Amino acid sequence: MSPVRFIVLAVLFYLLYRLLFGRKKDNLPPKPEVHKVESPAQDVLVQDPVCKTYIPKGQALREKKDGETYYFCSEECRKRFLDQD
Repeated sequence: MSPVRFIVLAVLFYLLYRLLFGRKKDNLPPKPEVHKVESPAQDVLVQDPVCKTYIPKGQALREKKDGETYYFCSEECRKRFLDQD
């Protein structure tokens, strides 16, 4: 078999392959969209007044006292703060 004939056959097989199997991608359902989720690192940090640790505001326990909102890392810190009075 001459090299030219081999190249022509290879191109024909490639085109036939693309015609038969290349269209299957069109029949597949569309991929679901990936939605970006905000990471907790973007949350504002607040300081616990009892143990002085910083916690994300969205995960902190809240307590209003004298018109001011305080944020706590745990129920134990919140109870200790309320018992200080």
